[in-house]
Amino acid sequence: MNKPLTRIAVVAGAGAAAFAMAVAPASAVPSTVWTVTPSPANFTAVNSGNIVLTANIPMTCTTSGASGTMSSATGNPATVATINAINFGTSASPCTSVLGNVTTIATTPWTVVAQDYNASTGVTSGHIGNVKAKVTAGACVFTVQGKATGTYTNSTGVLAVTSVSGDLAVTLASGCGTVVTTSTKPTFKGKYAVKVTGTNTIPTIVGSNP
Repeated sequence: MNKPLTRIAVVAGAGAAAFAMAVAPASAVPSTVWTVTPSPANFTAVNSGNIVLTANIPMTCTTSGASGTMSSATGNPATVATINAINFGTSASPCTSVLGNVTTIATTPWTVVAQDYNASTGVTSGHIGNVKAKVTAGACVFTVQGKATGTYTNSTGVLAVTSVSGDLAVTLASGCGTVVTTSTKPTFKGKYAVKVTGTNTIPTIVGSNP
């Protein structure tokens, strides 16, 4: 996807995409103060392993990147980063599927939303929000919209996008036959390594209560 995890903010991410968010155990008292370090700052993210969009069939990207901005926030849920650009595949290394090469054009911004923080592991859980993208796989063209569940780990700077069925929906589909329809529930999975733009600094997200 080109939106909808170029440089991250989530895709996510993950954000910047932003910041990986696989579901972690909810804390007894949900965090309401989110301290992002550094803040405000720009960030970039590149994939670590394959990025896979599955809409009945897997569509795999070996190259993906994102960029955006991040900052501290208050509230629950709270937007801690914005993904201003995200790309999937390149002309030299396109995303692939059984239907043919896949082109994804994302409509940004996407958001990185924090909902819970595990102090013992340094993992923030939440989702990549406002996901919108147009996907073309051979003659099949469809649009995807919704969110993608995920987690962000402070020690590694990895935004892990681990969406589940029901997070995303197909809003339009043409030329896909019965393979992809508006009843299809896509999933978006993959990991992005996040750093402060132009540095090797791994940003951190810490949730607390006042």
